[in-house]
Amino acid sequence: MRGGDARRRACATALAIGLLAGTGAPGLPEPSAAETSPTGTATPATPRWAWPVDPPHTVTRPFEAPATPYGPGHRGIDIAVEPGAEVRAPADGTVSFAGAVVDRPVVSVQHADGFVSSVEPVVPLVAAGDHVVAGQVIGTLAAEPRHEPDGGLHLGARLHGAYVDPALLLAALRHAVLLPLDP
Repeated sequence: MRGGDARRRACATALAIGLLAGTGAPGLPEPSAAETSPTGTATPATPRWAWPVDPPHTVTRPFEAPATPYGPGHRGIDIAVEPGAEVRAPADGTVSFAGAVVDRPVVSVQHADGFVSSVEPVVPLVAAGDHVVAGQVIGTLAAEPRHEPDGGLHLGARLHGAYVDPALLLAALRHAVLLPLDP
């Protein structure tokens, strides 16, 4: 087995154990008592971020953490949306970048909690230094260049320079709830 595969499996195993043990993901809050009822049924968690596009929120490609800082992976999620769609800030913050990266337009927002969100390919309607609020339109999805073969919006998230799964911030994943076998 290659070293990268072993590290990837070890990370996935550690994450699964952490989620089952209730430790959650690094940098994210622990589930509160308000997220489960006394009967053990789940109630929706309060997300940190709002979805940057209107429903439906179809994720066409999930986050895939790279084994090394420059290794292969998918450092965000892709969301099905048509060119021209409005793209919104997922949370309050300050635009840290609005421009081209290589061949595509990108908008990045620095949030007060240390997270940075990035969306692409998005034609910016904001400029670096602008303060934005959650839900504010920050751009429109570019028709070209397309992201991935099917197009759509790429949403990335970083915390202190490390990529994290934005789905965790959007509450796209719910906490597992173990129920008793006997009522």
